[in-house]
Amino acid sequence: MHQSSYDKVTDFRRRFLAGREHEALRIVDLGSQDVNGSYKPIFDAPAWRYVGVDMTPGRNVDVVLGHPYRWRELASGSADVLVSGQAFEHISQPWAAILEVSRVLVPGGLCCIVAPSSGPEHRYPVDCWRIYPDGFAALAALARLEVLEVATQWEDAGYVDGSDTWHDSVLVARKPVLSPLRAARHGLARWVRHRAITMGLS
Repeated sequence: MHQSSYDKVTDFRRRFLAGREHEALRIVDLGSQDVNGSYKPIFDAPAWRYVGVDMTPGRNVDVVLGHPYRWRELASGSADVLVSGQAFEHISQPWAAILEVSRVLVPGGLCCIVAPSSGPEHRYPVDCWRIYPDGFAALAALARLEVLEVATQWEDAGYVDGSDTWHDSVLVARKPVLSPLRAARHGLARWVRHRAITMGLS
């Protein structure tokens, strides 16, 4: 994990979760394996429960997903916050993954997703995408998430670890709080979209 990514998630925690340290928040980190650092220290609050999620077992992984687009190990409405950094560029079908992000969030839940807009190929095990603000906004719209912020670090910021290579994009979005009837309709529509997108995907 490069420093600018860590800083962007720290900034998300400071601005969107400040004052909530005594709430029993369940924070899911998608792509959590500690290869060269993790977000876990950012979410070290007594009442918070951090859950590391990844496709393969390893350090800082609490839940191993059996399928990249059908997260049966994570119940619907089970995450108050979902963070993901440097994972979405490695997901072949990010439009399927964002539907699962929406599913596992509680109504009113927040997600913060960081992905590069530039930089060299780095396969882990694949490297598929670079994401701009419009791309993140399109993914959020597909999943019916309310965009709170979306931006790209276009300019170099002077990071000594090479972070400026990636010019990270950041999406902060919220799952809307709906009436029971509208929530049921949204859930059905999301299920239909998810089925259509993931049919035949291994």
